[in-house]
Amino acid sequence: MNKQIFVNLPVQDLDRSKAFFEALGYHFNPQFTNENGACLVIAEGSIHAMLLTRAYFKTFIDKPLAQAHEATGVLICLSCESRAEVDALVAKALAAGGRTPRPPQDHGFMYGHAFEDLDGHLWELVWMAPQE
Repeated sequence: MNKQIFVNLPVQDLDRSKAFFEALGYHFNPQFTNENGACLVIAEGSIHAMLLTRAYFKTFIDKPLAQAHEATGVLICLSCESRAEVDALVAKALAAGGRTPRPPQDHGFMYGHAFEDLDGHLWELVWMAPQE
């Protein structure tokens, strides 16, 4: 069995969050999607984000739920195949209502940019030059 990752994120409005990520070109696995949450497929068969309503998310924890617009508890970093893919995803996120916390960073061998989704979760996108 291949290892998979499921990052669980609380969201204020599930339908709005689904529309945001669909605007970025992602899709959802209907088998794990209902009125409490949606399974965002980031990389088929390996990387997923469970977008959970805040009320449902609270059923898994016994601590206060962080407000991602006010404090950062997690930084999600995804690799991209090119600088163009990094820029395209950030542009789509901005067009769908997200925001960018800073300008892109170009280190020559590595290029990155980031966006905040509608709930304030930070998504870092990075491209690294292939090693020769």
